[in-house]
Amino acid sequence: MEDENNWFVGVDWASQTHHVRLSDARGAKIGERAFEHGGEGLKEMADWILESTGAPPEAVMIAIEVPHGPVVESLMERGFRVHAINPKQLDRFRDRFSPAGAKDDSRDAEALADALRTDRRCFRLLAPLDPTVVELREWSRIADELRVERTRLSNQVRELLWRYYPQLLELCDDVAADWVLELWRLVPTPDKARRVREATVERLLKRHRIRRLTAAAALERLRAPAISVAAGTVSAVTGHIEGAAQRLALVNRQIREADKRLDRLTEKLAGGEDTAEGQTQEPRDVTILRSLPGVGRIVLATLLTEAQHALQRRDYHALRCLSGVAPITKRSGKSKIVLMRQAAHVRLRNAVYHWARTAVQHDPRSRAKYAALRARGHGHGRALRSVADRLLAVACAMLQTRTLFNPSLPEKIANPRP
Repeated sequence: MEDENNWFVGVDWASQTHHVRLSDARGAKIGERAFEHGGEGLKEMADWILESTGAPPEAVMIAIEVPHGPVVESLMERGFRVHAINPKQLDRFRDRFSPAGAKDDSRDAEALADALRTDRRCFRLLAPLDPTVVELREWSRIADELRVERTRLSNQVRELLWRYYPQLLELCDDVAADWVLELWRLVPTPDKARRVREATVERLLKRHRIRRLTAAAALERLRAPAISVAAGTVSAVTGHIEGAAQRLALVNRQIREADKRLDRLTEKLAGGEDTAEGQTQEPRDVTILRSLPGVGRIVLATLLTEAQHALQRRDYHALRCLSGVAPITKRSGKSKIVLMRQAAHVRLRNAVYHWARTAVQHDPRSRAKYAALRARGHGHGRALRSVADRLLAVACAMLQTRTLFNPSLPEKIANPRP
């Protein structure tokens, strides 16, 4: 009966034009239009929906394939109830209208509106995000992109050094480190290494606080017999490395700035925990998650931004599906196959993987679970997914009870879902 007073809108979004279909509670078509992307076009879309329905914004339900972006944000700003659906699910709903597989913008908008009308439980109702979480999510993604760029450039420098100067690769595994780049500028060729003074290299190492390597040992390796290369090779390769080194220096500075921003934003989310003397306050989600073994800056920021709604609901089952640690079971008759879940949030999957990997190194229980799974014949990845599954269950239990991680407590995790 509630749906009798509701209106259903399907928005097939695109980069330039958004196709919109409006239906009533019985699925009858009320109107259909296309709107240009931009401030004026999105305002015109919202005004047309309100004018066509004559209903308040909260009575209008909108279905769209993406959970974020300018279209979603502008509609939520006007007070509409926006629902998101996975594109793969929409592809299945589309088959109800065209078993032959026909597809166009109008048909997609109709499938979205009608699917929301009949199967609203399959859609996710979107809620406005905390501005700090929005900023944290953006900086978390920036930091991730910068590290990918750093890895790409460091692989390029490593390959170039391998061509003529492999001695430098023996000094450090991370050729993108600032001190390695500065050392290369000081001695870019084996010939320069033979002429540089030991005191000069020692000052460089001292400036960067490198204690695991002495200047004498570094020069001994750099002055090893060089590779004989064709004329002009050294000059060409050093010019190539110089360009990559300049970009690496910039990326290193940007990564440090991004890490500082992440720390400030997470502290802002955790702020307000100080209370007056003699009073106590329950710890916030940031503090609780940070207390878990293996949770560092990157993992914490990713959990808080990419899985915010599931964390707010303390929904363990949603978390394990989003992060890809929940397996897929295919059962038919006597056949039963268990597979790794591929449909997962990529950034969340990577963060949970590294969380489990680090926890195995520092948490005795995680290490024991990993060792037991490996002894049973499980592969490295599968064992880490099982460790991550346990950590997510522990995290949800801690969030429900508002307690910090205590490794000395006995573990009792039956079903962390409320």
